[in-house]
Amino acid sequence: MKDIENQEDLYLLVDEFYKKLLADPSISYIFTDVVKIKILEHLPILVTFWSQAILGTGGYTKNLTEIHLDIDKKEHLTPELFNIWLGHFNTTVDELFAGQKAEQIKTQALSIATIMQIKIINNKKG
Repeated sequence: MKDIENQEDLYLLVDEFYKKLLADPSISYIFTDVVKIKILEHLPILVTFWSQAILGTGGYTKNLTEIHLDIDKKEHLTPELFNIWLGHFNTTVDELFAGQKAEQIKTQALSIATIMQIKIINNKKG
């Protein structure tokens, strides 16, 4: 298996990952009912995010924290939801890629999930 090398690889990863998320009733409602995601518009944004994080390409300008805090106001993003998200993400990476970048993106995803949960908790306190 090859490692993540370019944006085409990231598009494949994100596309397959979202197929898993949207097929899982324990989390899909966040994307279909709460956020009402337009997947074809959303995928290129996610590819840009991961490309910046993993390949250093730049170009992602949205506020990731604010996006998740806004979603949490509509529907609480529980630790269980983050675990489901992370499980599908890691499974998708492992099915498609192997190597340094594949491990890096899984570590980055865990880091993001952890930070978002901390920020959600802190936001509720404040």
